[in-house]
Amino acid sequence: MFGYSMVQLVRTHAHKLDKPLRERVLNQYKPFKWTPCFLHKMFEGFIKRTKRFSVIIEFEEGCYEEGYDQVRQIFSNHFGCKVRHEFTSVSCCSAQMTPTALEKVLTTSSQVRKIYLNREVHALLDTAVTASNAREVVRNGTNLTGEGVTVAVIDTGVYPHADLSGRIVDFVDFINQRSEPYDDNGHGTHCAGDALGDGSASEGKYRGPAPKANLVGIKVLNKLGSGSLETVMQGVEYCIHYNESNPENKIDVINLSLGSPALRYENENEDPMVRIVNQAWDSGIVVCVAAGNSGPEFETIASPGVSQQVITVGALDDRDTVEREDDDVASFSSRGPTVYGERKPDILAPGVNIVSLRSPKSFIDKLQKGNRVGLNYITLSGTSMATPICAGIVALMLEHDPTLTPNQVKERLKEGTDLWNNLEEPEVYIYGAGYINAENSIR
Repeated sequence: MFGYSMVQLVRTHAHKLDKPLRERVLNQYKPFKWTPCFLHKMFEGFIKRTKRFSVIIEFEEGCYEEGYDQVRQIFSNHFGCKVRHEFTSVSCCSAQMTPTALEKVLTTSSQVRKIYLNREVHALLDTAVTASNAREVVRNGTNLTGEGVTVAVIDTGVYPHADLSGRIVDFVDFINQRSEPYDDNGHGTHCAGDALGDGSASEGKYRGPAPKANLVGIKVLNKLGSGSLETVMQGVEYCIHYNESNPENKIDVINLSLGSPALRYENENEDPMVRIVNQAWDSGIVVCVAAGNSGPEFETIASPGVSQQVITVGALDDRDTVEREDDDVASFSSRGPTVYGERKPDILAPGVNIVSLRSPKSFIDKLQKGNRVGLNYITLSGTSMATPICAGIVALMLEHDPTLTPNQVKERLKEGTDLWNNLEEPEVYIYGAGYINAENSIR
């Protein structure tokens, strides 16, 4: 039988290979349908030696160093195989490996718990701040602006827009390894403005909730808005390590306006992207994640938004008005429950026709010229836009009370919502706790 060895490999070790990787391995045999039988064995040997898979390798708890060293030793004997990046906080590493090396790792390394395909991750595509009651929040005589709080936007990068001047405190690029801030897609820049643009180029008209918060730009998605499980994990782990190295100037909030279709593992913590955002949350960083744009169907919450720890944000259509009587969930906003049957999203924020920062000559800027607003802004819709509005409000909460834990922030946000509190199924899977309200959540 042609392909027997790799088919047998998948059958024997199915519990250690996630479904996308199993399918990718077996799909190598599709061309064999048109290949003479006497050539199958030769072709299979060629594929096993030369085909390369990009993967995430997870090690058993407490066995990272031993397992990592064993994998590196195996790779040293297989051409084209290499470890790419270590994720020590979640006992994982990313790697490039051939089917032959995969077979060797699975049959000889007892420290390997599971191997995942390094799947693709994508970006999830003016009255919003006022409608969220976040325009003028005053506490103890102070107008809250996010000053002293740092928000990391893990996305397509960030263009040094006038509305962000002097507040981009760090930038890292896991796609092209450039050192200066830039955004060749435009999505990340828009998200940054949604959270903390100060409206300098519009006389304050297009201002985010936290106009004095600091920004860390982390590029994990390319010009087309695509990245991988590996690059997103690198971005989140960078924030964890950043805080370990900068205890006096920590990243307080992570914004993730990205995701991929959630896969149905045994439980949500089997998903490497969920594990890394949960690790950031446990380290003290508030993580805001887009629910996804696959509504109105139910059970469409994207990963890592399926995490029960992070704040998963759906999109509200505020009809471009401050009044709330006509507001409703955006048709595209993903609905719960998660693929694990849990309640999501957690909250809704404005996500339709949001005016924010334009990155000139970027992919989105060229693709959607008709959406430009003057020379400095552009209109976009999506849970991608709703999420940083939530992140900006979180920055106000942390400015007012820096002692709040991520769990306390999430609890106060949900308790402070308007319109749809105490909903029952299935409405709770559409609206979450309700419409975000900064005034009610900051106390």
